[in-house]
Amino acid sequence: MFRKALISFFILGPVFICSAQQSGVDTPGLKDVYRNYFTIGVAVSPRALKTDEAGLILRQFGSLTAENAMKMGPVHPGEQEYNWAGADSIASFARQHGLKLRGHTLCWHNQTPEWFFKDGAGLTVSKELLLSRLKEHITTVVGRYKGMIYAWDVVNEAISDKADEVYRNSLFYQICGEEYIERAFEYAHAADPEALLFYNDYNETNPVKRRKIIDMIRKLKAKGVPVHGVGLQGHWSIYEPTPPQLDETLRDFVSLGINIQITELDISVYHKDEVASPYTEDMEARQTAQYKNCFKAFRKYGKEISAVTFWNISDRSSWLDNFPVRGRKNYPLLFDKDLKPKKAFYAVTSF
Repeated sequence: MFRKALISFFILGPVFICSAQQSGVDTPGLKDVYRNYFTIGVAVSPRALKTDEAGLILRQFGSLTAENAMKMGPVHPGEQEYNWAGADSIASFARQHGLKLRGHTLCWHNQTPEWFFKDGAGLTVSKELLLSRLKEHITTVVGRYKGMIYAWDVVNEAISDKADEVYRNSLFYQICGEEYIERAFEYAHAADPEALLFYNDYNETNPVKRRKIIDMIRKLKAKGVPVHGVGLQGHWSIYEPTPPQLDETLRDFVSLGINIQITELDISVYHKDEVASPYTEDMEARQTAQYKNCFKAFRKYGKEISAVTFWNISDRSSWLDNFPVRGRKNYPLLFDKDLKPKKAFYAVTSF
């Protein structure tokens, strides 16, 4: 009955009819330009699929990732409560238009609801109860989209940014130790043996953190844990990484011999804590050069990189707006607020 209900949603749900003309962009599609290299994807919200951005998505991208709608907080807000509306709408759009679909994310220290870590008395849960809840969550979510989602970010950002600390001191780690990482992959693999399972993290160009990520993945693989790939988020800027830094990063991850994806690409025009300023010609030139360098490196390792996913569609709306500096608008993507291609777009597609 559960599966029948889900299938009925996808068959009977709303059909979105969009064309390249509706996007307002008469340009070659990123997905077509890079067809012989890797899949080009984009992170979306359910709302964006009902706007003129939908046409741009269909023209330019071959894969979707739910920016937030499949995270634990939005999809599983209460112990006996699942909210499928947003995630289902994205899965429906992908199915109707023949797009690939990535799942993001099954286990993350952020956007995990408070109830997940509390027992009936309001005390911190035991290791056994937390792992049981994690298994139930992963089994339910992965099972719902089995055969629709080809790859999952299973564990997100478990490695610490502190040089003297390996694992992030999250509640998952405090309660379960590193075992929760192994179990999460095992639960996901049991729920959908055909799905590719990724460990996903940021700040991967930092050599200290990179080494910790690589060491963890090697350790998991040695134990037989079903880790199939590593997701490099790619939240970079016009100042870093340099071409040598990026090449070294990709070369190190290639040494793992597993699937590599760039999962959350954007290029900020600011230093991290820089105050807001207009989008200048100098910013544009630096951003264009950075995107050009990044995609040159991606093409070099095109046999090892299976997908590159942008984190948001256009400069109209980005998670970097107001973060980490409140009131600061950012311009990190290949399309401007009017969905027109920027110079960086042409630098990426002309090679």
